[in-house]
Amino acid sequence: MTNRSILHVDLDAFFCSVEEILDPELKGKAFVVGGRPDGRGVVASASYAARAFGIRSAMPTAQALRLAPGLIILSSRHGVYGQHSKKVMDHLRKSAPIMQKISIDEAFLDVSADLRPGAELARQWQNEILNLFQLPTSWGIATNKLVAKIATEVGKPGGLVTVPPGEETAFLAPLPVDMLWGVGPKTKSRLEQINIYTIGELAQVPAAKLRTLFGVVGLELASRARGEDSSEVRQGGEPRSMSAERTFAQDLSRSADLHKALLQMSEEVGRRLRRDGLAGRTIRLKIRWPDFQTHTRQLKLEQPTDHDGEIYLEAQKLLASLWAEGQPVRLLGVGVADLSTPWRQLSLFERAWEQDERLQTALDDIRSRFGPKAVRRAGGLRKRDRKNDDGNR
Repeated sequence: MTNRSILHVDLDAFFCSVEEILDPELKGKAFVVGGRPDGRGVVASASYAARAFGIRSAMPTAQALRLAPGLIILSSRHGVYGQHSKKVMDHLRKSAPIMQKISIDEAFLDVSADLRPGAELARQWQNEILNLFQLPTSWGIATNKLVAKIATEVGKPGGLVTVPPGEETAFLAPLPVDMLWGVGPKTKSRLEQINIYTIGELAQVPAAKLRTLFGVVGLELASRARGEDSSEVRQGGEPRSMSAERTFAQDLSRSADLHKALLQMSEEVGRRLRRDGLAGRTIRLKIRWPDFQTHTRQLKLEQPTDHDGEIYLEAQKLLASLWAEGQPVRLLGVGVADLSTPWRQLSLFERAWEQDERLQTALDDIRSRFGPKAVRRAGGLRKRDRKNDDGNR
């Protein structure tokens, strides 16, 4: 199989870089874009001069001000940042065979079909973006998205790091374990308790042991530590959301009927997310009464999901907040928003909807070949179907 050539690009300190374009006097100064320190404001972006004081994105602005008393605080201007992002992304979209924008300041590019080395293309685009748009970028080049993105992080700011085919594991080995997708503070702490501090040390742990420690998702952790990732670069910009809804031929008022519909739609959305290599952090519910009044509710997860069960679980909570037993419903919809590449912050204690990825993949394959109803959860079966099943035993 021919090695893929995947590029990841990150616009360095993007919001701050745009602010420096608008006000060149900010260059070299410690400043942040974020909320006010007198409320619950947080840092959205920090200049590299500010980062020298230990200031980072998502830090409370009040804390940032204590670290650097002379810190300049600017309010966010997302509309302006969006305009600058669009110029860069449009340029890359016209230049690269396959480009996937994953956020306002990041994108993956698949240049496997180009005969030129990935590093040569990355250097060319890095120079073009700086010359045309005055924006600095960092680049990672590897055979997959996971390693390319980490390579970008290693090279920041303004770097260009290439990981040759076959050297993924060696490249990752000396890096801190929390540079790996899905390893946040809790998992990092748990790994340090068993003397695992680097990705290389994690890669040496038998998969069976990781499964014992973290459950099924421990297998994902083992695979990532080896630098394995088969997800594809998906052409086009990132979708804002993915949803499914039903307008019922007759209004539904029974809990069992509504939950059955909710489950089927959750499975449909989950299947489409996995098909496109996406996961989302916001779960949405839409409900419409017979008089056409429509209401929506949403909640945010701690980490993105593409699992039917988790989508269904959270949608049930939203339904309970809007609907009372016996109330007729004309339309019901389930959606997932804030989409991105899937990752998981592994949980040590919350495994209620943990699913075996191989089983889920097998179910998706069956449904793609024989239709979405080929395999259904017991909760999605009609009462009549269950009676027939029992009668045939």
